Amino acid sequence: MVFHVSANLLSSKQPVPAMASMPSMPALRTPCIKTSRASFRIAANPPDVPVEGGSGREWFQSILSRFGPIREKASNTTVLDFEKPLVELDNRIKEVRTVAEENGVDVSDQIKELEERARKLRQDTYSRLTPIQRLQVARHPNRPTFLDIALNISDKFVELHGDRGGLDDPALVCGIGSIDGVSMMFIGHQKGRNTKENIYRNFGMPQPNGYRKALRFMRHADKFGLPIVTFVDTPGAYAGKAAEELGQGEAIAVNLREMFGFRVPIISVVIGEGGSGGALAIGCANRNLIMENSVYYVASPEACAAILWKSRDKAGTATEALRITSSDLLKFGVMDESVPEPLGAAHTDPMGSFPAIKEAVLRNYRMYENMSAEEIMLDRYNKFRKLGMFEEYLVRGGDREGAKEALAKAPGAKTKAGTYAPTSDDAEFLEMMTDMDEKWQKTLESKQEWVMKPEMPAPGFTRPGLLELAIATAEVSGKPIGVSKITTRSDSDLDGSVPSTSETHSSI
Repeated sequence: MVFHVSANLLSSKQPVPAMASMPSMPALRTPCIKTSRASFRIAANPPDVPVEGGSGREWFQSILSRFGPIREKASNTTVLDFEKPLVELDNRIKEVRTVAEENGVDVSDQIKELEERARKLRQDTYSRLTPIQRLQVARHPNRPTFLDIALNISDKFVELHGDRGGLDDPALVCGIGSIDGVSMMFIGHQKGRNTKENIYRNFGMPQPNGYRKALRFMRHADKFGLPIVTFVDTPGAYAGKAAEELGQGEAIAVNLREMFGFRVPIISVVIGEGGSGGALAIGCANRNLIMENSVYYVASPEACAAILWKSRDKAGTATEALRITSSDLLKFGVMDESVPEPLGAAHTDPMGSFPAIKEAVLRNYRMYENMSAEEIMLDRYNKFRKLGMFEEYLVRGGDREGAKEALAKAPGAKTKAGTYAPTSDDAEFLEMMTDMDEKWQKTLESKQEWVMKPEMPAPGFTRPGLLELAIATAEVSGKPIGVSKITTRSDSDLDGSVPSTSETHSSI
């Protein structure tokens, strides 16, 4: 039996009818539970019920006000070794503030002094990070992920799924979003916050179907004229047996080829770690940005150390040799711009890093807003053609060190045309290469049948037949040739007659 109690009855001041006045109920066989009267009291204004006469928006805001970013870090937050002094100083500041509030003592000046000291210590610490420490910051579990960034820098974001082949990959997320009214295609690697999420996201290592999904939506963006923004955060493409069977290498290679043919601008941002072809498969962009404490490498330092030194203990040495930090990548021209992070890196203040990312993406997009499709593709092609740093100088007899010393001391020389060269040998070499190039151009214009007509062999090799070949071979070897007997058979041999014999004489 269900009893309906009127809300007016509950809200009125009249007493509730006693149980004796209610109709009798059948006895229940459930055990009796003793409860106090306080447990049956009904609040006059429950917090989750709108107040009469109040605005629904105000009530909803009061509910949302209970939620928001945490004001204090959890005790189980991952702390790196070089961050421990900073955390201890922050804890001391909190303790002093708490004690002062409990005792009613004004210590604001002392707290400001401690906060300024903490700020200087944090600034000094993060300005002197070693490459291996930068790598640890880039891999920090509290660092903002792709979805964190996409949902905070865009006005609207809709995630899209599927590679049109029956598969999807949670490690690579795609979706359409808008920033300040500009619609864009967002594509990025997604890591997890804990073990369960990382297993679901495969630790940010995409399968082949993930790269095919990304290619599908990049083609969609190219068709409808949407700029493409990619966010790189992966240790590399998944190298498992199933991934290789599904064509991991082919999927990455197709992405590399197709991205150079898209007519819309592509902007790539490295937000964590960018490893090998797994990062490059969505990183062939017109503008490559990297966050201040992110890394970008062709092989992980651990793998590099295992290959070169047969030990992972040399990971720190490999990190320095690989030049994977943002400052090194900018120096070599691999990256175009570094996105600044808040003091203490993005994992300490994720909300403070989002405005810088949004501003950088929009500013770089404006550079290509008025370009034609051909100009955009040519800009992307030229960017990758100019990658790398190299030095040209002549080396004689394998003496590289001597050649470099001579190059450093060389006073300089000029060719006949006035072109500068470091040494006279370099000037002579440049003239020779220029003459050969001019000769080749004249040959192409004259349309000669032979560029370099081959020399004819010895006359003996031009005679047809087995006998002539043997004579020519003997001529080449320089041995005198005597009389040779060659027996031939004819139709008369079938009658039992003696075969005929011919003699050939040759002399040198």
